Amino acid sequence: CLYAVLARQGYFPKDEILTLRKVGSRLQGHPDKAFLPILETTSGSLGQGLSISNGIALAAKLDRLDIRVYCLLGDGELDEGQIWEAAMTSSHYKLDNVCAIVDYNKFQIDGSVKEVKNLEPLVKKWKAFNWHAIEIDGHNFKEIMDAYDELDRIEGKPTIIIAHTIKGKGVSFMENNLDWHGVAPKREHLDKALKELETEEKALKSEYDRI
Repeated sequence: CLYAVLARQGYFPKDEILTLRKVGSRLQGHPDKAFLPILETTSGSLGQGLSISNGIALAAKLDRLDIRVYCLLGDGELDEGQIWEAAMTSSHYKLDNVCAIVDYNKFQIDGSVKEVKNLEPLVKKWKAFNWHAIEIDGHNFKEIMDAYDELDRIEGKPTIIIAHTIKGKGVSFMENNLDWHGVAPKREHLDKALKELETEEKALKSEYDRI
């Protein structure tokens, strides 16, 4: 998704997308600032994003900048201890300009979240770290928009939005199917997926227009 946006904005040729994750390509699974200077940071092991967000948010407060920092987290990523260290730091410094969103689809690369490392009671855990917690249906536009609107009313603590989602939503043969975690579809699968997603897109647009 990041590389597609950068290509559309002209940071590199669109054809370069076809080199994704190939040997010698600068478009690897984890974006690298050394090859793409437009990036603010190089990613790597999971769990670093919230710490980086804290740093940006704290610097903004010191500089009296009225900004909010958003950090998207995977549910499997919450296995990492660094996440919880960062969560403690966010609340300690009262970073109410930090909003983390958990894509809670209940699956990770090695199996279900419940089997690999059960996160429940997830909401209570974040509240115990003195975060404001919001639970939503991650596929419902109104709930998403309402959650973002709520951020302006929270003072003195960071906010976590726990978005319950379906892995592979919108593509029947990919939904809740671990075999597709990080796997590129072949042509026949791609054609079928795009056809299903066109139908899903029309339904989503209709829902959005109603809001």
